[in-house]
Amino acid sequence: MSEQPTDSARSLAQNASPYGYSFWEWVAREDPDYVKARKPLTDLSVGEGTALPLKYREMVIIAVLAFRGAHEDFIVAHMKRAIEHGASKRELLEAMQSAAVPGGGPCFAAGAQALMRLDREGAFKR
Repeated sequence: MSEQPTDSARSLAQNASPYGYSFWEWVAREDPDYVKARKPLTDLSVGEGTALPLKYREMVIIAVLAFRGAHEDFIVAHMKRAIEHGASKRELLEAMQSAAVPGGGPCFAAGAQALMRLDREGAFKR
């Protein structure tokens, strides 16, 4: 039987990752010091930059995840965050097209499939 996350573990997990990955709740419960120590790096990596807006930072992350063959749920989570910060369907598609040259067909396919899923789910305003 798995334990339910406490409110403090849930809060720590949200600070550790803005994507809602459930494993961060477990990590926050098991080792809150690790999650607290990781926060500054997370802020630098996936927080709002001073020169590069968050939607573009997310597109870089999406391309790397697609290249590495990450699970579609991770790619979708980052695409959702990019959309929340102003990315359009066309921008995300062009980001995946750009990633296809150095990343190859599997990289493009992973990103395109995640983008198709979001389109089917109605993530983009018509």
